Amino acid sequence: MADNTGPRWTFLTNHAQVLVSIARDPGIRLRDIGERVGITERAAHRIVVELADAGYITRERNGRRNRYTINAHFPLPDLVAREQNIGELLAVLTGPAQTKRVGRSHTSG
Repeated sequence: MADNTGPRWTFLTNHAQVLVSIARDPGIRLRDIGERVGITERAAHRIVVELADAGYITRERNGRRNRYTINAHFPLPDLVAREQNIGELLAVLTGPAQTKRVGRSHTSG
């Protein structure tokens, strides 16, 4: 019997998934990031620190909570995508879903 659960890998790294989570909710808690991404709170904290240290996000303390700002102008760190920036990637990943993207028919003239 075929297993329909899908692949055991993802296209987006944990770092990218954390950025998407922050883009969707700039006041998100580390615990909630961990739950959304499927990692521990400690791993979420490590990734947030790495993203902040690299300049991709800034953290502002707001009482007992953090509020994050994404520095959208930063280029993607990947060699194949250095022409794009974080903002462009997040626009695709967090923008409104388009319907009927899969299976578009092409007509020949």
